[in-house]
Amino acid sequence: MEKSMKKKNWLGIISCLMACMLLLSACGGTNSGNQSNGKTADNGAANEDLFNAVGSYPIVKEPMTIKMFAPQFASIENMDTNLFTKHLEEKTNINIAWDLVPENALNDRKQLMLAGGDYPEVILQGNLTKEEQMKYGAQGVFIPLNDLIDQYAPNIKKAMEDIPYMKASITTPDGNIYALPQVNECYHCDNALKMWINKKWLDQVGLPVPTTTDEFYTVLKAFKEKDPNGNGKQDELPLTGSDEMWAGNVSAFLMNSFILDDYVDKGSGTFLRVMDGKVDFTANKEEWKQGLLYLNQLYKEGLIDPAAFTQNADAVQQMANREPDNIMGTLSTALISYAYSMDDKAPRHKDYVALPPLKGPNGVQQTLNFAGIAVSQFAITNKATKEQQIAAIRLADYLYTEEAIVLQEYGPEGKGWRKAESGEKGMDGKQAKYTAIPIPDKKPTHNDGWEQIGPSLRTYAYRASWTAPQDPLAPDGYGTRLNKVSEEYEPYQSKEQYPSGLFIALEDAELVAQIKTTLVDYVKSNMAQFITGSKDINKEWDAYVKGLDGMQLNQYLEIYQKALDAGK
Repeated sequence: MEKSMKKKNWLGIISCLMACMLLLSACGGTNSGNQSNGKTADNGAANEDLFNAVGSYPIVKEPMTIKMFAPQFASIENMDTNLFTKHLEEKTNINIAWDLVPENALNDRKQLMLAGGDYPEVILQGNLTKEEQMKYGAQGVFIPLNDLIDQYAPNIKKAMEDIPYMKASITTPDGNIYALPQVNECYHCDNALKMWINKKWLDQVGLPVPTTTDEFYTVLKAFKEKDPNGNGKQDELPLTGSDEMWAGNVSAFLMNSFILDDYVDKGSGTFLRVMDGKVDFTANKEEWKQGLLYLNQLYKEGLIDPAAFTQNADAVQQMANREPDNIMGTLSTALISYAYSMDDKAPRHKDYVALPPLKGPNGVQQTLNFAGIAVSQFAITNKATKEQQIAAIRLADYLYTEEAIVLQEYGPEGKGWRKAESGEKGMDGKQAKYTAIPIPDKKPTHNDGWEQIGPSLRTYAYRASWTAPQDPLAPDGYGTRLNKVSEEYEPYQSKEQYPSGLFIALEDAELVAQIKTTLVDYVKSNMAQFITGSKDINKEWDAYVKGLDGMQLNQYLEIYQKALDAGK
């Protein structure tokens, strides 16, 4: 009898435990805020009745709260009361619970929270590297966005169709999209490899703007020998630059007249090209040697500023503004504004014109195209319920609209901007759509908009739709000037350039980064020695090329080939 009672008691306890476990399991299925184990917060179907039709607003019929991670810009007063936050919440019926971090601490905080599992439903702006997208996508922390985009995000979908590089730049090797970018097309940025030449000096020495490397050599000789600044001294620096400036490497512009060179400033460069679908290394080719011989000739004859290999941007500015006489003939950089303030306080900037890509001895005439997406911003994590996932992707889709972009960046209509009047023209010379309103006595902080936080779509057409001076030398005509230069450069964009923004497979990323660092350092070190003459190009070229063989060059090429093939 006692045995029987004990057996019944144990059966009762087990039954109770099983019931409790089932109850806890059921409760856990709806608690979206505490999961970080790689599974989505709610594996059931979404309740579509909570939403208005795609493309109509508000997005959700009843208020929904989503927690979002973002930087706190020092220039923005309060993200809760921010006018664009208020507009977005009223437009969508989605309330944002902010998880903010100081802008300069964003990367550290991001890495800690993702590694520790203490992250919100949405990362609005996370500067998410390609490695992070792959890593946290594979772990299930970031959910795939492909189906959500296809079903609920027509603006994002259209952007991927319209912008040729976008889809490949955000699709990981497993075929999934885990994060959305800020598409920030900038015409003059994409044509950053520029050379600025002193037109006043050209007129002084009686020479036209050069079109070939031979003509450029003749011009630099004249700058050095014919006293174009008219002070009776041979103090002119025919050609200068700085690796510390954007596209300021003094040799890249000229090397591209021989063979493709993508090392334009410190931290850039792969020395790769693509020919007939095959990845190839450029810095060991005969054309590279020819380019080095040309640059060595310029240096040997005192036509390249020796400081160009070591100086920073501040040194360039001091040199360019030296009084009483200008000593700068030609400057390699994306922006002449590195040297001058673009106003009448420094009128020297008006003396310079951009030098079109030069034709080399073998007929090569090319420049680089820097369009692409390096990092992404927006991701939905596995903390989000199905309903939050749909709401979040639809909110991101709204952020890709022109309405959202204008309000986000310039604040309310009538305060930071207005609709353009008839006859007001954009940088492309066509009728503008928007005109910025100057803000007198502008304060260091504001609460009108987000500036550029979160995913967004600023296309070439959008940028050109803002009223701009038609005179490129007007006090506020610098943007027009840069865009006109880009129009001259665009026809020469290289067809061989390795595509930017492609994913390197996660298992290859660390190795290829190590190989790349070694290769780039080796090439740049030898390049400087060859140009300055501390190494004899003809005598030591073969040893230099042989030295590359011991640096895993073949493996380097294989990994980049794999990434290229995967991105097609």
